[in-house]
Amino acid sequence: MPYRRIFPLLLPLLAALALLGPAIAWAQEAQIRKALGERLPQLPAIDEVNRSPVPGLWEVRYGGTEILYSDDKGEHILVGGSLVETRTRTDLTEARLEKMLAMPWDKLPLKDAMVFKQGNGSRKLAIFEDPNCGYCKRFERDVAALKNVTVYTFLLPILGPDSAAKSRDIWCAKDNVAVWRAWMLGNTVPPKAAPTCDSSALERNLAFSRQYRINGTPAVFFEDGTRKPGAIPADLVEKLLAAAAAKK
Repeated sequence: MPYRRIFPLLLPLLAALALLGPAIAWAQEAQIRKALGERLPQLPAIDEVNRSPVPGLWEVRYGGTEILYSDDKGEHILVGGSLVETRTRTDLTEARLEKMLAMPWDKLPLKDAMVFKQGNGSRKLAIFEDPNCGYCKRFERDVAALKNVTVYTFLLPILGPDSAAKSRDIWCAKDNVAVWRAWMLGNTVPPKAAPTCDSSALERNLAFSRQYRINGTPAVFFEDGTRKPGAIPADLVEKLLAAAAAKK
């Protein structure tokens, strides 16, 4: 039978296969969810299951920002490692995490931050910090050395009652930036806030952190949406600031 007569007969089959693909993927996702839920009851709720670039290997995201890999039956998993594409040596796990953690700059509630400018302030950096966080104090020393940057500091009192009290004292100070930096860089205790001070911004910061899974401090955000947890090295901060500025 000539090819031109066979091809029209194949079209319904090809269409059926195209429709079947998503159904198969859904069934495999359901099987993975079921198997992992039954066999790993301590595993937090699974947020999503996606195909990885490797045939037969699925990316399972759980706990907001955690990733493991599973076979298509949920019988074997890879935990705590990175999936690396060897040709380019690209860490695919890190790339996925960066995409998941990204935060558009216009989503940040900048009105609830303390703001200070160094140099011409042309570059932007946002940081969520607890005043009793030792890593934050170390990171603040690096921030103080940055040039031509506007820094938005969100007080995030998550380490205990004293963090909440100290955050309120800092936020309510007449010059809260000066009081913040005096505490973080010189251990100068903030003056006590007036009882009438409106510190509702701190509650909004806590609510924002819960919504966007900001679970630790410092948490650092750049103008291009890049988000980095922890006291990242000063050279990386500079590199990411430059990259964000180049994308404007």
